[in-house]
Amino acid sequence: MAYEFERKQRIAVLGGGPGGYEAALAGAQLGADVTLVEREGVGGSAVLTDVVPSKSLIATAEATNGIGEAADLGVQFFTRSDAGRAVRPDVTVNLAAVNARLMRLARQQSEDMKSQLIKAGVRIIHGEGRLDGPQRLVVSTGKGKAGTDFDEVDADTVVVSVGARPRILPTAKPDGERIFTWTQLYTLEEVPERLIVVGSGVTGAEFASAYNALGSQVTLISSRDQVLPGEDQDAARVIEDVFKRNGMTVLSKSRAESVKRTKDGVVATLADGRTVEGSHCLLAVGSIPNTEGIGLQEAGVQLTESGHIRVNRVARTSMPSIYAAGDCSDFLPLASVASQQGRTAVFHAMGDAVSPTELRNITSNIFTQPEIATVGWSQKQIEDGIAQGDIYKLPLASNPRAKMMGIKDGFVKLFARTGSGTVIGGVIVAPHASELILPIALAVEHRLTVDQLARAFSVYPSLTSSITDAARAMHIVN
Repeated sequence: MAYEFERKQRIAVLGGGPGGYEAALAGAQLGADVTLVEREGVGGSAVLTDVVPSKSLIATAEATNGIGEAADLGVQFFTRSDAGRAVRPDVTVNLAAVNARLMRLARQQSEDMKSQLIKAGVRIIHGEGRLDGPQRLVVSTGKGKAGTDFDEVDADTVVVSVGARPRILPTAKPDGERIFTWTQLYTLEEVPERLIVVGSGVTGAEFASAYNALGSQVTLISSRDQVLPGEDQDAARVIEDVFKRNGMTVLSKSRAESVKRTKDGVVATLADGRTVEGSHCLLAVGSIPNTEGIGLQEAGVQLTESGHIRVNRVARTSMPSIYAAGDCSDFLPLASVASQQGRTAVFHAMGDAVSPTELRNITSNIFTQPEIATVGWSQKQIEDGIAQGDIYKLPLASNPRAKMMGIKDGFVKLFARTGSGTVIGGVIVAPHASELILPIALAVEHRLTVDQLARAFSVYPSLTSSITDAARAMHIVN
Protein backbone atom coordinates (compact mmCIF):
# COMPACT_ATOMS: atom_id res chain seq x y z
CA MET A 1 0.00 0.00 0.00
CA ALA A 2 1.47 3.36 -1.04
CA TYR A 3 1.29 6.38 1.17
CA GLU A 4 1.41 9.94 -0.18
CA PHE A 5 3.23 12.35 2.10
CA GLU A 6 2.50 16.07 2.04
CA ARG A 7 5.44 18.03 0.66
CA LYS A 8 7.16 20.45 3.01
CA GLN A 9 6.51 24.11 2.34
CA ARG A 10 9.52 25.66 0.64
CA ILE A 11 10.76 29.06 1.77
CA ALA A 12 13.54 30.97 0.00
CA VAL A 13 15.11 33.92 1.78
CA LEU A 14 17.13 36.46 -0.20
CA GLY A 15 19.50 38.28 2.15
CA GLY A 16 20.81 37.13 5.52
CA GLY A 17 20.48 40.32 7.58
CA PRO A 18 18.31 40.49 10.73
CA GLY A 19 15.08 40.10 8.75
CA GLY A 20 16.30 37.25 6.58
CA TYR A 21 17.97 35.47 9.51
CA GLU A 22 14.81 35.53 11.62
CA ALA A 23 12.64 34.52 8.65
CA ALA A 24 14.87 31.50 8.03
CA LEU A 25 14.85 30.47 11.69
CA ALA A 26 11.08 30.86 11.93
CA GLY A 27 10.56 28.78 8.80
CA ALA A 28 12.80 26.00 10.10
CA GLN A 29 11.02 26.12 13.46
CA LEU A 30 7.70 25.56 11.71
CA GLY A 31 9.05 22.63 9.70
CA ALA A 32 9.56 24.27 6.31
CA ASP A 33 12.32 23.50 3.82
CA VAL A 34 14.32 26.74 4.05
CA THR A 35 17.08 28.08 1.80
CA LEU A 36 18.89 31.32 2.61
CA VAL A 37 20.91 33.19 -0.03
CA GLU A 38 23.53 35.67 1.18
CA ARG A 39 26.42 37.24 -0.72
CA GLU A 40 28.60 38.56 2.15
CA GLY A 41 27.91 36.70 5.35
CA VAL A 42 25.05 35.81 7.65
CA GLY A 43 23.92 38.91 9.51
CA GLY A 44 24.36 41.10 6.44
CA SER A 45 25.56 44.66 6.67
CA ALA A 46 23.81 45.13 10.04
CA VAL A 47 26.26 42.71 11.64
CA LEU A 48 29.33 43.06 9.42
CA THR A 49 29.57 46.80 8.69
CA ASP A 50 26.79 48.66 10.50
CA VAL A 51 25.02 48.00 13.80
CA VAL A 52 27.44 45.58 15.50
CA PRO A 53 30.70 47.42 14.71
CA SER A 54 29.25 50.91 15.19
CA LYS A 55 27.71 50.12 18.58
CA SER A 56 30.95 48.39 19.61
CA LEU A 57 32.81 51.59 18.71
CA ILE A 58 30.29 53.59 20.72
CA ALA A 59 30.86 51.30 23.73
CA THR A 60 34.57 52.15 23.54
CA ALA A 61 33.70 55.85 23.35
CA GLU A 62 31.51 55.48 26.45
CA ALA A 63 34.39 53.88 28.32
CA THR A 64 36.63 56.76 27.28
CA ASN A 65 34.07 59.26 28.54
CA GLY A 66 33.75 57.33 31.79
CA ILE A 67 37.47 57.74 32.47
CA GLY A 68 37.25 61.46 31.81
CA GLU A 69 34.22 61.89 34.08
CA ALA A 70 35.59 59.78 36.94
CA ALA A 71 37.21 62.84 38.51
CA ASP A 72 33.73 64.25 39.18
CA LEU A 73 33.12 61.23 41.41
CA GLY A 74 36.39 61.68 43.28
CA VAL A 75 38.36 59.08 41.31
CA GLN A 76 41.76 60.31 40.16
CA PHE A 77 44.39 58.59 38.01
CA PHE A 78 48.10 59.17 38.61
CA THR A 79 51.40 57.57 37.71
CA ARG A 80 54.79 58.20 39.28
CA SER A 81 57.59 60.04 37.51
CA ASP A 82 61.21 59.01 37.88
CA ALA A 83 61.47 61.58 40.66
CA GLY A 84 58.54 59.93 42.46
CA ARG A 85 56.12 62.78 41.80
CA ALA A 86 52.47 62.05 40.95
CA VAL A 87 51.75 62.75 37.27
CA ARG A 88 48.33 62.65 35.64
CA PRO A 89 48.54 60.23 32.67
CA ASP A 90 47.14 60.94 29.22
CA VAL A 91 44.18 58.83 28.13
CA THR A 92 44.78 57.63 24.58
CA VAL A 93 42.78 55.47 22.21
CA ASN A 94 44.46 52.83 20.06
CA LEU A 95 41.99 53.01 17.20
CA ALA A 96 43.70 50.25 15.23
CA ALA A 97 43.21 47.89 18.18
CA VAL A 98 39.64 49.14 18.71
CA ASN A 99 38.72 48.55 15.07
CA ALA A 100 40.40 45.14 15.01
CA ARG A 101 38.35 44.15 18.07
CA LEU A 102 35.01 45.34 16.77
CA MET A 103 35.49 43.74 13.35
CA ARG A 104 36.45 40.51 15.13
CA LEU A 105 33.24 40.78 17.16
CA ALA A 106 31.24 41.36 13.96
CA ARG A 107 32.73 38.28 12.28
CA GLN A 108 32.14 36.19 15.39
CA GLN A 109 28.51 37.32 15.56
CA SER A 110 28.09 36.42 11.90
CA GLU A 111 29.57 32.96 12.47
CA ASP A 112 27.36 32.42 15.52
CA MET A 113 24.26 33.30 13.47
CA LYS A 114 25.40 31.00 10.66
CA SER A 115 25.85 28.14 13.13
CA GLN A 116 22.34 28.69 14.49
CA LEU A 117 20.89 28.46 10.98
CA ILE A 118 22.81 25.31 10.14
CA LYS A 119 21.78 23.73 13.45
CA ALA A 120 18.15 24.54 12.62
CA GLY A 121 18.48 22.81 9.26
CA VAL A 122 18.60 25.85 6.98
CA ARG A 123 20.42 25.45 3.68
CA ILE A 124 22.77 28.40 3.06
CA ILE A 125 23.95 29.40 -0.42
CA HIS A 126 26.67 32.03 -0.76
CA GLY A 127 26.20 34.08 -3.90
CA GLU A 128 24.36 36.85 -5.73
CA GLY A 129 20.64 36.12 -5.86
CA ARG A 130 17.78 37.52 -7.89
CA LEU A 131 14.13 36.69 -8.43
CA ASP A 132 13.14 34.74 -11.53
CA GLY A 133 9.42 35.24 -11.17
CA PRO A 134 7.38 35.25 -7.95
CA GLN A 135 8.47 31.78 -6.74
CA ARG A 136 12.04 31.22 -7.84
CA LEU A 137 15.51 32.53 -7.04
CA VAL A 138 18.49 32.28 -9.35
CA VAL A 139 21.83 32.46 -7.54
CA SER A 140 25.20 33.16 -9.13
CA THR A 141 27.65 31.29 -6.93
CA GLY A 142 30.80 32.06 -8.94
CA LYS A 143 32.13 28.55 -8.33
CA GLY A 144 32.74 27.63 -11.95
CA LYS A 145 35.92 28.24 -13.90
CA ALA A 146 34.38 31.31 -15.49
CA GLY A 147 32.62 32.30 -12.30
CA THR A 148 29.23 31.68 -13.90
CA ASP A 149 27.81 28.72 -11.98
CA PHE A 150 24.16 29.11 -10.97
CA ASP A 151 21.81 27.55 -8.45
CA GLU A 152 18.05 27.67 -8.83
CA VAL A 153 15.80 27.70 -5.77
CA ASP A 154 12.08 27.06 -6.20
CA ALA A 155 9.86 28.19 -3.37
CA ASP A 156 6.28 28.55 -2.25
CA THR A 157 7.22 31.73 -0.38
CA VAL A 158 10.05 34.18 -0.98
CA VAL A 159 11.25 36.61 1.70
CA VAL A 160 13.36 39.50 0.38
CA SER A 161 15.70 41.05 2.95
CA VAL A 162 18.45 42.68 0.91
CA GLY A 163 19.02 45.74 3.11
CA ALA A 164 20.34 49.13 2.06
CA ARG A 165 23.66 50.88 1.43
CA PRO A 166 24.97 54.38 2.20
CA ARG A 167 23.78 57.13 -0.11
CA ILE A 168 26.63 58.71 -2.10
CA LEU A 169 26.76 62.36 -3.16
CA PRO A 170 28.18 62.93 -6.66
CA THR A 171 30.09 65.92 -5.28
CA ALA A 172 31.48 64.02 -2.29
CA LYS A 173 32.67 60.61 -3.38
CA PRO A 174 34.14 58.41 -0.65
CA ASP A 175 37.61 56.99 -1.21
CA GLY A 176 38.03 55.01 2.01
CA GLU A 177 41.13 57.02 2.92
CA ARG A 178 40.01 60.56 3.73
CA ILE A 179 36.31 60.57 2.77
CA PHE A 180 34.24 57.74 4.24
CA THR A 181 30.79 56.23 4.45
CA TRP A 182 29.92 54.68 7.80
CA THR A 183 30.81 51.22 6.45
CA GLN A 184 34.40 52.27 5.67
CA LEU A 185 35.50 53.84 8.95
CA TYR A 186 36.85 50.62 10.39
CA THR A 187 40.06 50.75 8.33
CA LEU A 188 41.25 53.80 10.28
CA GLU A 189 44.35 53.17 12.37
CA GLU A 190 44.40 56.51 14.19
CA VAL A 191 41.69 58.74 15.59
CA PRO A 192 41.04 61.49 13.01
CA GLU A 193 42.52 64.76 14.20
CA ARG A 194 39.73 66.90 12.71
CA LEU A 195 36.65 64.96 11.60
CA ILE A 196 33.92 66.57 9.51
CA VAL A 197 30.58 64.78 9.74
CA VAL A 198 28.10 65.63 6.99
CA GLY A 199 24.55 64.87 8.11
CA SER A 200 23.03 65.24 11.57
CA GLY A 201 20.51 62.42 11.47
CA VAL A 202 20.83 59.34 13.66
CA THR A 203 23.96 57.94 12.00
CA GLY A 204 25.75 61.28 11.81
CA ALA A 205 24.92 62.18 15.40
CA GLU A 206 26.01 58.78 16.74
CA PHE A 207 29.40 58.84 15.02
CA ALA A 208 29.96 62.51 15.83
CA SER A 209 29.29 61.73 19.50
CA ALA A 210 31.57 58.68 19.48
CA TYR A 211 34.55 60.26 17.70
CA ASN A 212 34.28 63.40 19.82
CA ALA A 213 34.63 61.18 22.90
CA LEU A 214 37.54 59.31 21.30
CA GLY A 215 39.45 62.56 20.89
CA SER A 216 38.61 63.93 17.45
CA GLN A 217 37.92 67.60 16.95
CA VAL A 218 34.50 67.14 15.33
CA THR A 219 32.57 69.53 13.12
CA LEU A 220 28.98 68.41 12.51
CA ILE A 221 27.31 69.93 9.43
CA SER A 222 23.52 70.00 9.80
CA SER A 223 21.17 71.27 7.11
CA ARG A 224 18.39 71.72 9.71
CA ASP A 225 17.78 74.04 12.66
CA GLN A 226 19.15 71.49 15.11
CA VAL A 227 20.68 68.04 15.19
CA LEU A 228 18.45 64.96 14.93
CA PRO A 229 15.61 66.53 12.93
CA GLY A 230 12.39 64.61 13.37
CA GLU A 231 13.24 63.47 16.88
CA ASP A 232 11.74 64.83 20.09
CA GLN A 233 12.80 68.49 20.17
CA ASP A 234 13.62 68.51 23.89
CA ALA A 235 15.79 65.42 23.44
CA ALA A 236 17.58 66.83 20.39
CA ARG A 237 18.23 70.06 22.28
CA VAL A 238 19.88 68.17 25.15
CA ILE A 239 22.12 66.27 22.72
CA GLU A 240 23.15 69.41 20.86
CA ASP A 241 23.91 71.20 24.13
CA VAL A 242 26.07 68.27 25.26
CA PHE A 243 27.85 68.21 21.89
CA LYS A 244 28.74 71.88 22.13
CA ARG A 245 29.74 71.66 25.79
CA ASN A 246 32.11 68.83 24.92
CA GLY A 247 33.85 70.95 22.31
CA MET A 248 32.07 69.89 19.14
CA THR A 249 31.38 72.50 16.46
CA VAL A 250 27.78 72.26 15.22
CA LEU A 251 26.97 74.15 12.02
CA SER A 252 23.18 74.42 11.84
CA LYS A 253 21.26 75.45 8.71
CA SER A 254 24.37 74.58 6.70
CA ARG A 255 24.22 72.34 3.66
CA ALA A 256 27.37 70.73 2.30
CA GLU A 257 27.59 71.18 -1.46
CA SER A 258 30.80 69.20 -1.91
CA VAL A 259 33.67 67.48 -0.14
CA LYS A 260 37.08 67.28 -1.80
CA ARG A 261 40.48 65.92 -0.82
CA THR A 262 43.32 68.31 -0.27
CA LYS A 263 47.03 67.58 -0.01
CA ASP A 264 46.80 66.45 3.60
CA GLY A 265 43.10 66.40 4.40
CA VAL A 266 39.66 67.38 3.13
CA VAL A 267 37.65 70.54 2.57
CA ALA A 268 33.86 70.76 2.66
CA THR A 269 32.23 73.60 0.75
CA LEU A 270 28.87 74.79 2.06
CA ALA A 271 25.97 76.10 0.00
CA ASP A 272 26.66 79.67 1.17
CA GLY A 273 30.28 79.51 0.02
CA ARG A 274 31.88 78.88 3.40
CA THR A 275 34.48 76.15 3.65
CA VAL A 276 35.32 73.76 6.46
CA GLU A 277 38.72 72.08 6.58
CA GLY A 278 39.43 68.78 8.27
CA SER A 279 41.67 65.75 8.24
CA HIS A 280 38.85 63.32 7.40
CA CYS A 281 35.15 63.40 6.49
CA LEU A 282 32.28 61.04 7.24
CA LEU A 283 29.26 61.14 4.92
CA ALA A 284 26.01 60.30 6.71
CA VAL A 285 23.37 61.48 4.25
CA GLY A 286 20.94 58.59 4.23
CA SER A 287 20.74 55.20 2.55
CA ILE A 288 19.47 53.57 -0.64
CA PRO A 289 17.68 50.18 -0.72
CA ASN A 290 19.48 47.35 -2.54
CA THR A 291 16.44 46.59 -4.67
CA GLU A 292 17.60 47.39 -8.20
CA GLY A 293 18.52 44.62 -10.60
CA ILE A 294 17.19 41.71 -8.56
CA GLY A 295 14.02 41.04 -10.54
CA LEU A 296 11.46 42.58 -8.18
CA GLN A 297 9.49 44.60 -10.72
CA GLU A 298 9.62 41.77 -13.25
CA ALA A 299 8.08 39.54 -10.58
CA GLY A 300 5.26 42.05 -10.06
CA VAL A 301 6.46 43.58 -6.80
CA GLN A 302 5.50 47.24 -6.32
CA LEU A 303 8.23 49.69 -5.28
CA THR A 304 8.05 53.24 -3.97
CA GLU A 305 9.63 56.15 -5.85
CA SER A 306 12.69 55.76 -3.59
CA GLY A 307 13.04 52.10 -4.59
CA HIS A 308 11.75 50.62 -1.32
CA ILE A 309 9.44 47.60 -1.44
CA ARG A 310 5.84 48.34 -0.48
CA VAL A 311 4.71 46.04 2.33
CA ASN A 312 1.73 45.77 4.63
CA ARG A 313 1.78 45.16 8.39
CA VAL A 314 2.53 41.46 7.95
CA ALA A 315 5.43 42.29 5.55
CA ARG A 316 3.58 41.05 2.46
CA THR A 317 4.24 42.73 -0.89
CA SER A 318 1.90 43.23 -3.83
CA MET A 319 2.63 39.62 -4.83
CA PRO A 320 1.02 37.07 -2.45
CA SER A 321 4.03 34.74 -2.51
CA ILE A 322 6.63 37.46 -1.83
CA TYR A 323 7.34 39.19 1.48
CA ALA A 324 9.97 41.80 2.34
CA ALA A 325 11.71 42.67 5.61
CA GLY A 326 14.18 45.27 6.77
CA ASP A 327 15.66 48.42 5.27
CA CYS A 328 14.72 47.39 1.72
CA SER A 329 11.04 47.70 2.67
CA ASP A 330 9.10 50.92 3.21
CA PHE A 331 8.61 50.15 6.91
CA LEU A 332 10.63 51.57 9.81
CA PRO A 333 14.38 50.99 9.17
CA LEU A 334 15.43 49.36 12.44
CA ALA A 335 17.18 46.03 12.96
CA SER A 336 14.63 45.05 15.61
CA VAL A 337 11.79 45.81 13.19
CA ALA A 338 13.49 43.82 10.42
CA SER A 339 13.70 40.81 12.75
CA GLN A 340 10.04 41.03 13.65
CA GLN A 341 9.06 41.52 10.01
CA GLY A 342 10.99 38.37 9.07
CA ARG A 343 9.25 36.27 11.70
CA THR A 344 5.85 37.79 10.95
CA ALA A 345 6.24 37.16 7.22
CA VAL A 346 6.94 33.45 7.68
CA PHE A 347 4.26 32.96 10.34
CA HIS A 348 1.73 34.58 8.02
CA ALA A 349 2.84 32.64 4.97
CA MET A 350 2.60 29.32 6.82
CA GLY A 351 -0.76 30.07 8.44
CA ASP A 352 0.52 30.38 11.99
CA ALA A 353 -0.89 32.90 14.46
CA VAL A 354 0.47 36.36 13.72
CA SER A 355 0.23 39.83 15.22
CA PRO A 356 0.58 42.57 12.57
CA THR A 357 3.38 44.97 13.41
CA GLU A 358 2.04 48.12 15.07
CA LEU A 359 4.19 51.19 14.44
CA ARG A 360 3.01 52.84 17.66
CA ASN A 361 4.50 50.02 19.75
CA ILE A 362 7.99 50.09 18.24
CA THR A 363 10.81 51.23 20.50
CA SER A 364 13.80 52.99 18.95
CA ASN A 365 17.07 54.28 20.33
CA ILE A 366 19.80 56.71 19.30
CA PHE A 367 23.20 55.74 20.69
CA THR A 368 24.61 59.19 21.35
CA GLN A 369 25.94 60.12 24.79
CA PRO A 370 23.48 60.35 26.47
CA GLU A 371 21.15 58.06 24.53
CA ILE A 372 17.64 58.90 23.33
CA ALA A 373 14.96 56.20 23.52
CA THR A 374 11.40 56.66 22.29
CA VAL A 375 8.20 54.66 21.97
CA GLY A 376 4.62 55.40 20.95
CA TRP A 377 3.10 58.72 20.00
CA SER A 378 5.34 61.79 19.97
CA GLN A 379 4.88 65.18 21.61
CA LYS A 380 4.62 66.81 18.18
CA GLN A 381 1.76 64.49 17.20
CA ILE A 382 -0.03 65.41 20.43
CA GLU A 383 0.54 69.13 19.92
CA ASP A 384 -0.64 68.83 16.30
CA GLY A 385 -3.88 67.16 17.45
CA ILE A 386 -3.14 63.80 15.82
CA ALA A 387 -3.32 62.16 19.24
CA GLN A 388 -5.10 63.33 22.38
CA GLY A 389 -2.73 63.25 25.31
CA ASP A 390 -1.21 64.88 28.36
CA ILE A 391 2.54 65.40 28.67
CA TYR A 392 4.76 65.26 31.75
CA LYS A 393 8.51 65.77 31.77
CA LEU A 394 10.76 64.99 34.74
CA PRO A 395 14.42 66.15 34.60
CA LEU A 396 16.85 63.37 35.44
CA ALA A 397 18.93 65.74 37.57
CA SER A 398 16.30 65.40 40.32
CA ASN A 399 16.74 61.62 40.47
CA PRO A 400 18.83 60.49 43.50
CA ARG A 401 20.64 57.72 41.58
CA ALA A 402 21.48 60.17 38.80
CA LYS A 403 23.05 62.48 41.40
CA MET A 404 25.11 59.59 42.78
CA MET A 405 26.32 58.71 39.29
CA GLY A 406 27.11 62.30 38.35
CA ILE A 407 24.46 62.41 35.62
CA LYS A 408 23.46 65.98 34.85
CA ASP A 409 21.73 65.74 31.45
CA GLY A 410 18.54 63.99 30.49
CA PHE A 411 14.90 63.49 31.39
CA VAL A 412 11.95 61.12 31.41
CA LYS A 413 8.86 62.21 29.51
CA LEU A 414 5.52 60.40 29.54
CA PHE A 415 2.49 60.81 27.28
CA ALA A 416 -0.91 59.64 28.56
CA ARG A 417 -4.31 59.62 26.89
CA THR A 418 -6.39 62.56 28.08
CA GLY A 419 -9.18 61.32 30.35
CA SER A 420 -8.28 57.63 30.64
CA GLY A 421 -4.62 58.07 31.56
CA THR A 422 -3.55 55.24 29.25
CA VAL A 423 0.17 55.46 28.49
CA ILE A 424 0.54 56.20 24.76
CA GLY A 425 4.24 57.04 24.52
CA GLY A 426 7.38 58.27 26.13
CA VAL A 427 10.91 59.59 25.70
CA ILE A 428 13.98 58.93 27.83
CA VAL A 429 17.25 60.83 27.50
CA ALA A 430 19.84 59.19 29.74
CA PRO A 431 22.87 56.91 29.78
CA HIS A 432 21.64 53.50 28.58
CA ALA A 433 18.18 54.85 27.75
CA SER A 434 17.87 51.80 25.49
CA GLU A 435 17.60 49.67 28.64
CA LEU A 436 15.39 52.10 30.58
CA ILE A 437 12.66 52.47 27.94
CA LEU A 438 11.34 48.91 28.33
CA PRO A 439 8.83 49.65 31.18
CA ILE A 440 7.24 52.39 29.07
CA ALA A 441 7.23 50.12 26.01
CA LEU A 442 5.42 47.44 28.02
CA ALA A 443 2.92 50.02 29.23
CA VAL A 444 2.24 51.13 25.64
CA GLU A 445 2.02 47.54 24.36
CA HIS A 446 -0.41 46.43 27.06
CA ARG A 447 -2.33 49.71 27.32
CA LEU A 448 -1.53 50.29 30.97
CA THR A 449 -2.66 53.49 32.66
CA VAL A 450 -0.27 55.84 34.43
CA ASP A 451 -1.74 54.65 37.74
CA GLN A 452 -0.97 51.02 36.88
CA LEU A 453 2.56 51.98 35.88
CA ALA A 454 2.97 54.00 39.07
CA ARG A 455 1.96 51.00 41.22
CA ALA A 456 4.95 49.00 39.98
CA PHE A 457 7.78 48.96 42.53
CA SER A 458 10.96 50.60 41.29
CA VAL A 459 14.19 50.08 43.21
CA TYR A 460 15.35 52.96 45.40
CA PRO A 461 17.62 54.46 44.34
CA SER A 462 17.41 53.77 40.59
CA LEU A 463 17.05 55.67 37.35
CA THR A 464 13.84 53.75 36.63
CA SER A 465 12.23 55.43 39.64
CA SER A 466 11.97 58.53 37.46
CA ILE A 467 9.50 56.58 35.31
CA THR A 468 7.25 55.69 38.23
CA ASP A 469 7.65 59.21 39.65
CA ALA A 470 6.49 60.69 36.35
CA ALA A 471 3.57 58.26 36.26
CA ARG A 472 2.54 59.24 39.82
CA ALA A 473 2.62 62.90 38.83
CA MET A 474 0.06 62.11 36.11
CA HIS A 475 -2.36 60.39 38.54
CA ILE A 476 -5.95 60.28 37.32
CA VAL A 477 -8.43 61.29 40.04
CA ASN A 478 -11.38 58.87 40.16
